[in-house]
Amino acid sequence: MQQTDVKCVHLDASGVAYAAPTRVRGFQLGPGGTAGEIQFYDNPTEASGTIKMTLHITTNTAVIASTIPGEGVRFENGVYITLPADASISIFYG
Repeated sequence: MQQTDVKCVHLDASGVAYAAPTRVRGFQLGPGGTAGEIQFYDNPTEASGTIKMTLHITTNTAVIASTIPGEGVRFENGVYITLPADASISIFYG
């Protein structure tokens, strides 16, 4: 199994999580009371291109955390995340 350093980034609004190839290995999100979708794009600069992962959240305000099995989801170009209003997310990548 390949070993890499795992890093973390936190977003309070839609934006670039990491602007280079990486693997998303887990996340912790705060829904913020607004239902919607969190989308992970394989793009280092904007919300376009291939959506590699989508999370559906409800108006529940409980924190949701998960690890991704195996070696995570591979992003060839970088990770751009879109968030619903008031939601936040921390992703673990490397």
